[in-house]
Amino acid sequence: MSTEFDVERIRKDFPVLSRELPGGRPLVYLDSGNSSQKPAQVIEVMREHLSMHYGNVGRAMHVLGAESTEAYEAARDKVASFVGAPSRDEIVFTKNASEALNLVAYAFGNPINEDPRFMMGPGDEIVISEMEHHSNIVPWQLLARRTGATLRWFSVTDEGRLDLSNLDELVTERTKIVSIAHQSNVLGTVNPVARVLARARQVGALMMLDASQSVPHKPVDVAALGVDFLAFTGHKAAGPSGIGVLWARAELLEAMPPFLGGGEMIEAVWMDRSTYAPAPHKFEAGTPPIVEAIGLGAAVDYLASVGMEAIAAHERELVRYALQELGEVPGLKVVGPTGLEDRGGTVSFTLEGIHPHDVGQILDDEFGVAVRVGHHCARPLHLRFGIPATTRASFYLYNTPAEIDALVRGLHHVRKVFA
Repeated sequence: MSTEFDVERIRKDFPVLSRELPGGRPLVYLDSGNSSQKPAQVIEVMREHLSMHYGNVGRAMHVLGAESTEAYEAARDKVASFVGAPSRDEIVFTKNASEALNLVAYAFGNPINEDPRFMMGPGDEIVISEMEHHSNIVPWQLLARRTGATLRWFSVTDEGRLDLSNLDELVTERTKIVSIAHQSNVLGTVNPVARVLARARQVGALMMLDASQSVPHKPVDVAALGVDFLAFTGHKAAGPSGIGVLWARAELLEAMPPFLGGGEMIEAVWMDRSTYAPAPHKFEAGTPPIVEAIGLGAAVDYLASVGMEAIAAHERELVRYALQELGEVPGLKVVGPTGLEDRGGTVSFTLEGIHPHDVGQILDDEFGVAVRVGHHCARPLHLRFGIPATTRASFYLYNTPAEIDALVRGLHHVRKVFA
């Protein structure tokens, strides 16, 4: 590990990591791909705001309202800076990444949207991939059903990579949008965005990234990526649940119709019509997740203070060590890339003859090791590999090699139990 990355100091910032589980077991938390733990700095910012500054935003003409509005909009500035957005007005707060993805899907084929880029009907196509989280599958299925468009997808190779062998046949002049994961939540695969984007640009298609598994773990710059839309969620990035982010190019947000109607997203309302506020407020109807947004602002401050390059390097070493040590467990098969190239801090695997639910329960009950078991909201990917479920260990800035050792000891024990 890098001598500049003091993981023990970082661990002290996360109160839950010091707790003792029933039976005196220490907590070994290897489920950050599901939801990360929260540092004291985030918890305190949220507590302080709720205690001393809370008021509704954009409405009240009093001190608390002004303080809440200032803190809420400051969080937008922080998130914009964190992901390299050219403008703070390109950051839309949602309740999670799923809502952000649905918001974009809703813009297509919407009869109140006359922008040709968003017009969709029979003969038009949507392209996703076989490795997507359900949040980046179901909204596009609904769009296809609503409009008569055709849903198509990239397949996945045996090594857990996007199969781009038919890229030109899959992404064509009929394609209106391509939406793929920046990094797989099961395989850890980091997808070749530039190559897919280049083809999308050739045919005039828009492109979206589900960055829920990348933004928390490595530097992400939307301007450098060059895509049109990007979504991520706060609770995987050391922030609270109930807050997500949609970034989109300003001129696309201007063209898109509102997703929800209500207070604060309007410019003026009559009984027979309304006009809408400019983006991003056009997409933030009603009272937003105020304290959650402020908490996300504190979270990205915290991650930036540690350094995203340093976090990425730390996780890379953890994955290297995990792949090495898991390779010594008899009957264990990693599902996804077994090398470090273009992969992140998630390792999913099967144990021959043992259901992942049994693996997870024994690891938790007897070793205090928290992993995720199941299909991880990516059932089509598991069907592609012919397996019902996997065990997933996902790492973050606060994990250590000793915790990987605990996981491996637990897996050897699981094998003995079922021998």
